Amino acid sequence: MSPTPEPGEFVTLLTADEVAAMHAAGRPRRWDRGAAVCTEGDVADWVLLLTSGRVKVSSHTATGTEVILAVRGPGALLGEFAALDGLPRSATVTALEPVEGIAIRDFPGYLQEHGRVAVLLMRTLIGKMRDSDRKRIEYGAFDTTGRVATRLVELAERYGEPVNGGVRVTLPLSQDELAGWTGASREAVSKALRSLRDRGLIETGRRRVIIHDLEALRRRAR
Repeated sequence: MSPTPEPGEFVTLLTADEVAAMHAAGRPRRWDRGAAVCTEGDVADWVLLLTSGRVKVSSHTATGTEVILAVRGPGALLGEFAALDGLPRSATVTALEPVEGIAIRDFPGYLQEHGRVAVLLMRTLIGKMRDSDRKRIEYGAFDTTGRVATRLVELAERYGEPVNGGVRVTLPLSQDELAGWTGASREAVSKALRSLRDRGLIETGRRRVIIHDLEALRRRAR
């Protein structure tokens, strides 16, 4: 796992001094793969600056179905809603692989001392709202195969590794987790993956996907 922040994550907006101040304000934490970093409904006053590893952010419906809201990597800021408004956690964060981060308790105090960071955080939160709106449009406008293709394109762009014949997605997501991310049943996602395989766009295996034609997959995602 590389400690290099992923493009677009919160820490990439900060200066070296601002990042150092965040590290100084917190303490290191570590979680094993599959561990809950924080749990929906908990009351907590700390945020986590993720320094290595990737996590999934999820919530559960009244019937217990997991809905994945996002996948985040190094440089992400997690838990900021509860730390700022004092309400229970709105989602569960689970380690997809061993993760490390800096837990910061008095985050509002840090923001009071670093006004520029507070403005950047506001921009980040607005970006999350825009992304949420975009996904709602996808659910209404795209069929399951289109939504699966959209998520695979996103995974390829963020986590893909060039291999002979395409791009391999290295993030260890199961079909159940992919279903939770696309807002579809496991059976519908399995059918969508089979359709994309039959077209020669992808190849799938246990917790891995190789994308053979990324441009064609992008077209299917539209």
